Amino acid sequence: MAMERRGRLRRSVALGAVMILPVFTGCTGFFPPVNNGGGGTGATGNQVYVLNQTTKSVGGFVVGTGTLKAVNSSPVTLGSQPFAEVVTPNDAFLYIAAQASINLYLINSDGSLSAPSGGAQQNAVTAASLAVSPDGQWLIALDSFTQQLDIYQINSSTGALTAQAQSPATYTLHAGAGTWQPSMVQVSPDATLIFAALGTGGDVVFSFNTTTGLATQVQSLANANPATGDYALAVDPKTAYLYIARSGTNGGVAVYIIGSGGTLNSVTGSPFAAGTGTQSVILDSTGTYVYAGNRTDGTISGYTIAPGTTQAALTLNPLSGSPYMSGVSVQSLGIDRTGKYLLAAAVGGGPDLTMYSFDITTPGKLDPATSINTDTDPAGAIAVALTH
Repeated sequence: MAMERRGRLRRSVALGAVMILPVFTGCTGFFPPVNNGGGGTGATGNQVYVLNQTTKSVGGFVVGTGTLKAVNSSPVTLGSQPFAEVVTPNDAFLYIAAQASINLYLINSDGSLSAPSGGAQQNAVTAASLAVSPDGQWLIALDSFTQQLDIYQINSSTGALTAQAQSPATYTLHAGAGTWQPSMVQVSPDATLIFAALGTGGDVVFSFNTTTGLATQVQSLANANPATGDYALAVDPKTAYLYIARSGTNGGVAVYIIGSGGTLNSVTGSPFAAGTGTQSVILDSTGTYVYAGNRTDGTISGYTIAPGTTQAALTLNPLSGSPYMSGVSVQSLGIDRTGKYLLAAAVGGGPDLTMYSFDITTPGKLDPATSINTDTDPAGAIAVALTH
């Protein structure tokens, strides 16, 4: 089945704008070293990593056939509240953003985590969201306190970060934008564009040069109602459409055509209705279905992507049984490396992490497979990141 194709593009972390950034300072060795279970050689299996904001930890789990099993030494205590995470395309490094720090963990062959021999890497930036370019060369951080992207080159051997020569890349909001709320950053699959969702502040688009790491703003968007916020992003595998999780007045899933140079134009009928408080969005590994997490409802809305006779005529048709029940305040969605399972983290718990399989008779429909606590409840599971 097409669902069984290995999906390597849609592994993003969607963070809600309601998260509070505590005030404290980063320090060397912010994350304590943990047991080295395999040498930091990169995961060879199918893992999901969950950030727990309340318990200040990261839990790692092996995704099996309808099962979730904790990796060695999980959960790992972080020492302070995390905000965002990302796994590199080679599955060797996990970066976690906290206050005034971006921290590196090595991913061992069994999926367990260890700190590099020199201690956790530190960078004096607080990021609301992290993304890595498809080639694994660049880490992009959406700054929480300044209207800019902080861009770092990744050392492919050690995971160490070096600031890009022209970093940070600053941006300005659309004149009609609401309140600036940095929420999510996403790199397009073809690595030519970077998109940032800014809550009621709208969205910005950057051109991106993966050779040099240079990002330059090319467009900004504002919602028609300044009380409407954009909180998460997904890009289809062909970099043809941008999907936005939109909350507030006229919320739902907004869909834009990605034109030449990154210019965005709304498709007819967008946004498409979802639940209340839509704050996360993801495409399945085939680019056939899209799912949106509704934080206020604690549900997941699912849709079939129906192409039209023109690009602007694309529509989203609700899947059978949608919306699907999830945890309280579902916060983040991810698809596993096999393309067989969708995973959802819920900041309010009940449960913390839910795994769904795709129905074998009704394509795209979600069936609950299993669930698990990611730490001692209330854990406050805010984000998922998966191996590729």
